[in-house]
Amino acid sequence: MNVLTWIEQRTGLVGQINDFLTEDVPGGASYWYIFGSATLFAMILQIVTGIFLTFYYAPSTASAWESTNYIYHNVPFGQFVISLHFWGATAMIALLFMHMLQTLLWGAYKAPREIMWVIGIILLVVTLVLGLTGYLLPWDMNAYFASQVAINIASSVPIVGNATQQLLSGGAGMGTLTINRFFGLHVWLMPALLVLLVAGHLTIFRHNGSAGPPVDTDLKRLPQGRFWPNQMFMDALASIVVFAIIVVLSIVSPPGLDDKADPTKFFIAYPAWYFLALYGLLRLAGDPHVPAALTPIANLFATVVLPGGLVTLLILLPFIDRNPSRQLSRRPWVLGLTALTLVIAVGLSLFSMVKIQDEQAAGSGAAPAASAAVASTLGTGTSAAAPGASSAKGLQVFSQSCAGCHGATGLGQPGVFPPLAGNAYVTGPATPVVHTVLYGLTGKIAVKGANYDGTMPAWKGNLSNADIAAAITYIRSSWGNKASAVTEADVAKVPK
Repeated sequence: MNVLTWIEQRTGLVGQINDFLTEDVPGGASYWYIFGSATLFAMILQIVTGIFLTFYYAPSTASAWESTNYIYHNVPFGQFVISLHFWGATAMIALLFMHMLQTLLWGAYKAPREIMWVIGIILLVVTLVLGLTGYLLPWDMNAYFASQVAINIASSVPIVGNATQQLLSGGAGMGTLTINRFFGLHVWLMPALLVLLVAGHLTIFRHNGSAGPPVDTDLKRLPQGRFWPNQMFMDALASIVVFAIIVVLSIVSPPGLDDKADPTKFFIAYPAWYFLALYGLLRLAGDPHVPAALTPIANLFATVVLPGGLVTLLILLPFIDRNPSRQLSRRPWVLGLTALTLVIAVGLSLFSMVKIQDEQAAGSGAAPAASAAVASTLGTGTSAAAPGASSAKGLQVFSQSCAGCHGATGLGQPGVFPPLAGNAYVTGPATPVVHTVLYGLTGKIAVKGANYDGTMPAWKGNLSNADIAAAITYIRSSWGNKASAVTEADVAKVPK
């Protein structure tokens, strides 16, 4: 008795592997079938590189950025492994999108593969959550501000919003508890769910077999090919190409590490590419042209109704689409709506990219514009950089300390940081405004009919009373705001 026979008699593994390798592939081996295996390879790469990074990463506000920086500069091949993990995440999400899109276009979600499709949609959501939770862990400026937006989007969900916000952040603001919870989700809970869902997905796939090309004829009448060696060769080659691309990108374009997270500094965050469309929706909902009465509805639609409705629709698609045909020409409605959704998603992503780049350019150019503001004030020149500005010092302080959250033109960020332009609270009595700037503010507030749940840091001790007075005066006299100036003495007499 040889070893393989002994193992087969006790486990049946040899027979199962043989059946797997020798199964027929409807229509023959094809590169159209490589997306699933390439996604699986990217997932394995993420697990391997992620395990390596946990050997050095320490999740706390005192050590997250420091340990990431240590990996970058002191661990042999540390930056390369971080780059592999970064680009591997991009590849995994892109491949998963393509795999799901192909399944949708080919009608492979139809009976008897409904449950496999549902598991695939849940896998997509879990993978996006992995990307979201991993984004915060370096604890640099971009990680902090981008994650702040994500947390506040979650907090806007009706009924469960406050509980979700507390679960994610661990308190009113972001800190060590936030990092620990994101770390736990990213390293333990989400990967465990991912592995279980992948196992279930593959088990059902083994039971149903390949769906084959999008035709309505009996698949058994199509030319048949074997998984081994033809399809396995194509799957392996595709995985090698994916790995090669990830390696090249890791070498020529490694992800950078910004300065350590500091909510008191100027910064315009740039989200991961797969969340750009959602950011675009948020910007449209928070557009100043949207009537104040409709802003709460628009924000709810952008953060909850549309994304949640899209996921729900995808989950229910096999049960809604009663058309038995998988042939492309016989499914105009599904294919047409899919094309329209893709066009809208790409359009929103491009819109978001342009808006963010404009905000970054405006923010970075705001401080140099101070000299132009002085010239305008003195009557020696003209400037539109800061409408109504009366204090170059106030513009400088605002640009360095406030514009990162509220925007260079005071428009804020939808759902997170309220607008300062046209804000009745800002132009009202000065004492509450001074108190907010000095001692900070947490919890939900409503501005112009929209809800915001960001954290305003306390500036007392970080800025002088003179700087605070200059910044408030600048805000209360800019972008159409008209309110009295605030002096250093006014700031000094506001108690906690």
